[in-house]
Amino acid sequence: MTELPIGVHHRRRLRAIWRSAGWPSQDAVEIELLAAGLVERVGDGAGREILRVTESGIALLAQTLQRNRATLDAHQQVVDAVAREMARAGRIVWTELSLRAPVDDAWSMVRPDVFSVRHTTVEAYLEPIAHEVKVRRADLLGDLRRPSKGGAYLALASQCWYVLREGIGEADEIPELYGVLLARGETDAMRFEILRAAPKRAMRLPFAAWMALARTAARAAGDDDDDQQRALGDPSADRPAAPGQ
Repeated sequence: MTELPIGVHHRRRLRAIWRSAGWPSQDAVEIELLAAGLVERVGDGAGREILRVTESGIALLAQTLQRNRATLDAHQQVVDAVAREMARAGRIVWTELSLRAPVDDAWSMVRPDVFSVRHTTVEAYLEPIAHEVKVRRADLLGDLRRPSKGGAYLALASQCWYVLREGIGEADEIPELYGVLLARGETDAMRFEILRAAPKRAMRLPFAAWMALARTAARAAGDDDDDQQRALGDPSADRPAAPGQ
């Protein structure tokens, strides 16, 4: 077996071969997978040659799956912590929300990790906020190479924040249109440090966003439920949010 650097494209092809009937593509990626001993050529009983993932290939797929799960778990921990902080601030919070945003005379679909609005009966005080969570540097750099995604968030929120796991990036790497939060600690002990405050802008939610919010259940408030219910009937809840909220 030849030692070769295995990249993302190799792992994707290996997964595709595992899921498929194993028909060969006969390209450079396949040559490298064969040379690395991750796939092998076998006959299908009808005189045709197909590809089969080897034991080494299965081990690599399992390793990749575990790594991806760990990344998703780490990401979800930060998402949950941000959502709790927004709920404690008396906001209505959504996660796993898909929104259509007007960008450059077209519509773009985006999924902010955390989206929240204030408890208020006055549209001008709604102050929608979008938080985008990054726990891996590669994901952060991928986002920064897609300015249209950030533009979609800006079209939907009066404040937009990047939430960075400690060690994956610096505030000066993020465009100044966005605030930057640093996430420290684990699960319930997680704390956030403001590296740069997000600029506040006047924002009126597009009708398509209102419809998406109406169709999607907000996150349960949990321990803060009683406080939020009181805020619903409190006239002071219609005042603009204090700085930093």
